[in-house]
Amino acid sequence: MSSGALSPQNREDALAALKATSESGKELDILVVGGGVVGAGSALDAATRGLEVGMVEARDWSSGTSSRSSKLIHGGLRYLEMLDFALVQEALKERGLLIQRIAPHLVRPVPFLYPLTKRFVERPYVGAGILLYDTMGMTSGNSRGVPMHKHLSRRGTLRAAPSLKEDAMVGSIRYYDAQVDDARYVVNMVRTADHYGARVANRVAVVDFLREGERVVGARVKDQETGDLFDIRAKQVINATGVWTDETQAMVTDRGQMKVRASKGIHLVVPRDRFQSTVGLILRTEKSVLFVIPWGRHWIIGTTDTDWELDKAHPAASSKDIDYVLEHVNKVLRRPLTREDVEGVYAGLRPLLAGESDSTAKLSREHVVAHPVPGLVVVAGGKWTTYRVMAKDAVDEATRALDERVPASCTETVPLLGAEGYKAAWNKRARMAESSGVHVARVEHLLQRYGSHAEDILALIREDRSLGEPLPGADDYLGAEVVYAVTHENARHVDDVLTRRTRISIESWDRGVSAAPVVAALMAPFLEWSDAQVDREVKHYLARVEAERLSQEQPDDVLADSARMGVEDIVPLS
Repeated sequence: MSSGALSPQNREDALAALKATSESGKELDILVVGGGVVGAGSALDAATRGLEVGMVEARDWSSGTSSRSSKLIHGGLRYLEMLDFALVQEALKERGLLIQRIAPHLVRPVPFLYPLTKRFVERPYVGAGILLYDTMGMTSGNSRGVPMHKHLSRRGTLRAAPSLKEDAMVGSIRYYDAQVDDARYVVNMVRTADHYGARVANRVAVVDFLREGERVVGARVKDQETGDLFDIRAKQVINATGVWTDETQAMVTDRGQMKVRASKGIHLVVPRDRFQSTVGLILRTEKSVLFVIPWGRHWIIGTTDTDWELDKAHPAASSKDIDYVLEHVNKVLRRPLTREDVEGVYAGLRPLLAGESDSTAKLSREHVVAHPVPGLVVVAGGKWTTYRVMAKDAVDEATRALDERVPASCTETVPLLGAEGYKAAWNKRARMAESSGVHVARVEHLLQRYGSHAEDILALIREDRSLGEPLPGADDYLGAEVVYAVTHENARHVDDVLTRRTRISIESWDRGVSAAPVVAALMAPFLEWSDAQVDREVKHYLARVEAERLSQEQPDDVLADSARMGVEDIVPLS
């Protein structure tokens, strides 16, 4: 087993091993295309079955949909109202697994209030639904991992959330779901897949699929860092490209294609002190639901649900989107939030299976696995919470076509790196703080981001005390985390660190502008950057922030997309 350290050298070794499949004739059992949560989950599932596995991602790990979610692990209360009991049951089972076994360092319970606005009739109806929700969580095959719901009067509601308008509700029901840092979870899962033997490489794009007659036998790929083109041969290819499914399928066939529609959801990030509440909120809107989610020293508020047919790599939030979210949350707050309260904004795309409905909000969140041509498995649809089931189903389908007998999936029992020993590390956090000279509050923050591997960050600080300093404009994050992102988490660019390895791009008022030069300087020695490349990295990040700010001032999607597309992805100097 590998150490799971995704260093620059590890990437070079993975690329060499992937290239060797076409040169030596020793093909992979499975090649996974797409490094989001489903792709990473598929690579881990296949690797833990003892298969030879490779995975490539065109940009950074989770740089698409998987890093831009509501950051919730939940059954989906609204799917109960749609009578989609099977989906809710499946999601609640996964929620329990993630909290208790697979990733207790990354997934944790979070309380929500469901405000009641109608006397007498609403409480029995909503209460019955939430009771069913809790009961399904208990009977899903796992202990639910969260407390039971509780009915609150108006007075009890205002004690829990003093900043709510007194006339905004007649009472509420407090219930629990869970939350996750989605991008950190995905990179942690990629590391775990590497630990179990998968060969993984980000910034490697598929430009075509290899064919022998009708059969897909691998992929032609391009290393985005060097421009190098090479072939990867595999017995089966799993296409887990989310909103890009239509485009990647079209490289192979136009028969029996799945159709995936992209639905845009935007979220706002505001400081925690902008309103008082010990719990999150779930609010009904005319189109969907709006969550107000506790997020460290911040709130995440979202989401929208609108059709998107423009650039899929960098979906843009328009002024109209932001106003919509603010308008709906302000209906229940005593002091309305304004644009000046917004620290960060992010937009993501849900990959929904196309249906007859014109509204993306009404499309199913079920997933589908298909084998459109021999050698190619396509998995699409679904929701973040049920990624593990989607991955299992995709690998099951791929292994049916392999000659040898393949063991069943075991990811239900495989914890991610950092989960083993997490609780013991948490219990000794005061001693860890004392021995490292890092404040215990910072040690707790590191433990909730890296689990038992937080000790690796503290070791870096012991060797170089300057790495214990917080980054400019982002007091929650330390210099050591930037070094670790490059040496253990495949970070290749400043954007990777500020947007996904940390959340500085949405959690700081300047969106990471002041931290960018320090981050680039810390990354440079490990990636052998010249001064010119360091300068380009910083300028690119600043231009990206400016383009995003400009897009958020535009009145509609078309103009917002045009503004955001003013800055392309960075490539290294040749």
